[in-house]
Amino acid sequence: MGSGVALEAMNQTPSARIRVALVFGGRSGEHSISCLTAGSILQAIDRSRFEPVLVGITPKGRWTLVPDDPAALRPDQGRLPVVPTGGPEVFPPTEAGSTEWRVLPDGGTLSPLGSIDVVFPLLHGPFGEDGTVQGLLELTDQPYVGAGVLASAVGMDKGYMKCVLAAHGLPVLPYTVITPADWAANPAAAIDRALELGLPLFVKPCRAGSSLGISKVVRAEGLPEAIEAAAHHDPRVLVEQAATGREIECAVLGASKPDQPPRSSLPSEIVVQGGHDFYDFDAKYLDEAGADLRCPADLPPAVTARVQDMAARAFAAIGAEGLSRVDFFYDPSAAEPLVINEINTMPGFTPISQYPRMWLASGLSYRDLISELIELALARPTGLR
Repeated sequence: MGSGVALEAMNQTPSARIRVALVFGGRSGEHSISCLTAGSILQAIDRSRFEPVLVGITPKGRWTLVPDDPAALRPDQGRLPVVPTGGPEVFPPTEAGSTEWRVLPDGGTLSPLGSIDVVFPLLHGPFGEDGTVQGLLELTDQPYVGAGVLASAVGMDKGYMKCVLAAHGLPVLPYTVITPADWAANPAAAIDRALELGLPLFVKPCRAGSSLGISKVVRAEGLPEAIEAAAHHDPRVLVEQAATGREIECAVLGASKPDQPPRSSLPSEIVVQGGHDFYDFDAKYLDEAGADLRCPADLPPAVTARVQDMAARAFAAIGAEGLSRVDFFYDPSAAEPLVINEINTMPGFTPISQYPRMWLASGLSYRDLISELIELALARPTGLR
């Protein structure tokens, strides 16, 4: 079906279903991971209740209408999917309270795309998961799935995230943040400050996900190169003490009513294998044998309960909404056996991703999880709350 025919059908066919704009792709290094997430949700969404409208953001930031074809958003011969660049351009509302989106076909005229009831931002990383797109939607009172502006920004920036979690009494690893000004003014002082944490160290971009730009440093002379590699993804760089113990994760789902606490899933465990030193990008997405994902995790009941409680507290600490995944390190021999590594406000969301798998193990199917997140977004007021 050509884009003109598809647009005509979309504009002329009435629907009693809830229209959901799946916004995906984006300008970050996690563009393709976002496409995988969108394809999975498109395949599984309950079409008896919801009408998906695919809005892809190209790597250069152009918003385009994408065909309703889950197959086009799957890997092809080892290549990850990307948002096609030639689709009709999409324009969200520019007036508060309006739900009317518009579309501009190549060589055509601006025309209605129809009313969108709720937006599902499936964007990972900067320029999408960090509060930027959430701010755009807030400006026009568009209901949307997931965390708001502040929580998204805090969750995206690992340095500020640790500040907030520690202020709420939640244990985090010792760390330091190296800013562009630090690195330009006195790199030797920045390196000395990092080395005070003790080797080995992990060096990470403050605002990146999917393990992009992360290095493990075991010798002091490797630290400058690791900082430069992280700064390629984000000029703000986090250096933290290497953790010991098992990698544990817990999924959190927002409450359906303001007076109720968020809900925590059964935890899962990531066991890195296949020669990977840590759970890096290749182990996550390119090497099928890169990690053994065990769900639920084999933990003592008291530890499971503590993980669930700390995950819900972290969710509340940053003011998250909708969904989050909280990552831990568990070492029963350490002075602090359980520490939080990070909170992710838009975790990977394919059926094999940890977030949906943890809810499946907790009794909530992938399709029902999608439906519940949309329902939570529609029930939540827009604006200040």
